[in-house]
Amino acid sequence: MSDVSGRFVVAAAVVAVSLVMATAAAAAHDYGEALSKSLLYFEAQRSGRLPYNQRVRWRGHSGLTDGLEQGVDLVGGYYDAGDHVKFGLPMAFTITMLSWSVVEYGDEIAAAGELAHALHAIKWGTDYFIKAHTHPNVLWTQVGDGDSDHYCWQRPEDMTTSRHAYKVDAENPGSEVAAETAAAMAAASIVFRRAGDAHYAHLLLHHAQQLFEFGDKYRGRYDASVEVVKNYYPSSSGYKDELLWAALWLHRATGRRDYLHYAVANADDFGGTGWAVSEFSWDIKYAGLQVLASQLLVEEKHLSSEQRAVVEKYRSKAEYYVCSCMGRNPGGADHNAGRTPAGLLFIRPWNNLQYVSNAAFLLTVYSDVLSALAQPLRCRGPEEDDGGEAAADAGEVLAFAKSQADYILGTNPMATSYLVGYGERYPRRVHHRAASSASYQHDKEFIGCLQGFDAAYSAGRENPHDLVGAVVGGPNAKDVFTDHRGWYMQTEACTYNTAPMVGVFSKLLELERRRREDAPPSSAPPAADDL
Repeated sequence: MSDVSGRFVVAAAVVAVSLVMATAAAAAHDYGEALSKSLLYFEAQRSGRLPYNQRVRWRGHSGLTDGLEQGVDLVGGYYDAGDHVKFGLPMAFTITMLSWSVVEYGDEIAAAGELAHALHAIKWGTDYFIKAHTHPNVLWTQVGDGDSDHYCWQRPEDMTTSRHAYKVDAENPGSEVAAETAAAMAAASIVFRRAGDAHYAHLLLHHAQQLFEFGDKYRGRYDASVEVVKNYYPSSSGYKDELLWAALWLHRATGRRDYLHYAVANADDFGGTGWAVSEFSWDIKYAGLQVLASQLLVEEKHLSSEQRAVVEKYRSKAEYYVCSCMGRNPGGADHNAGRTPAGLLFIRPWNNLQYVSNAAFLLTVYSDVLSALAQPLRCRGPEEDDGGEAAADAGEVLAFAKSQADYILGTNPMATSYLVGYGERYPRRVHHRAASSASYQHDKEFIGCLQGFDAAYSAGRENPHDLVGAVVGGPNAKDVFTDHRGWYMQTEACTYNTAPMVGVFSKLLELERRRREDAPPSSAPPAADDL
């Protein structure tokens, strides 16, 4: 048996096993509960002065002097993970993915009674971006220092570490973070326009357009201008993917042809139609922008023949990504994403579930594209833009996305939900300073920088607070998970892990509702009078 044919047999077997596991667990998973808890998580990550309706009561106000040293108000925003630095690039990506979830599945979120919470989660981020964008060509991209922050284990309410703020500007450009923030605000503007807040939507769009122009005119890597970020969120793919990503979101938000022209004209030079990838993340946006561009074939009715040809090239690379996730690309392991024995996508040992959650979302969206076009998924080599074998239909693509979501929710060899607070068994020792410490609401005694390592970090006990809705880093390549606070590759959660699952859970919840409505009524026993 050839390597290629063998790969197809193995891939088919893995998918079949995954579908059996997903089907068996279908009744066990409550996607509505998963959705609600996912949105609750963002309230635990809030920085700044918390609102009166804050639901995560063990958190308190924090970072109330952020930006004061630099003479700018940078209070608010989100902590990205279990520490207290506000990193602009992953925060912006989180808001883009939350917004995309609502753009695609807002009706489903509303039907679940969670739209207000979704809007609040997005607005907490966009309000901060408005503050951080103090001039058309100035964006404050970070508050705090990762090195000093990691030397301390204390609640955000007790922070004693540096809150120095960093910016990008015309002299010190940062195209990645400027463009990603533009994408986030453009996507959010669609959300708020549909929600009836035209004024706020217009404000977001104004900032998005300025930020895109800034990032495009003054091109440069943001980690060269803000060097302290290199050890935490360096840019490996450069800024061209973010520029294309932002242009596509601005086109979707405004309908302006110049943004579409930008994405078409720069598709080849910027790698949009050249990069064939197997991952999508806060850093590497190519798969996301390729799926976003593919939606133009459904939504944009006035593509010229030249534009359509370029968009089809984007789509071919989107399909390479989808096929890679499903193990359907020809060429064996070199052209397909890795898997654990139980079928979980496995890209890297550190926080692998970020790649899984993003893949689940992109495959969910792309299944909608295939359904709308009434076309199958075609898998081809990375250098091919045409042809390819029909490898799956829309239902199979969505089924694979569902299998990944179900694995996160507990359909896995460890029988553990990696969405904290969901199910009976989930991580209890999440690598998170606030969740592992006494609640500030009930114990205001100051916890020093090093004191927390003995009192909380090194303690073997469970966290006093569940970080409900957080998606942790997840198991290793053998499906094994270690629930230990110090094993941060597996037990730390990030905002961008959970954000795409908001969309996935919404879609799956709607499918479950339809399945119940379409199911025939159960056979009732005959009435006594009929016997």
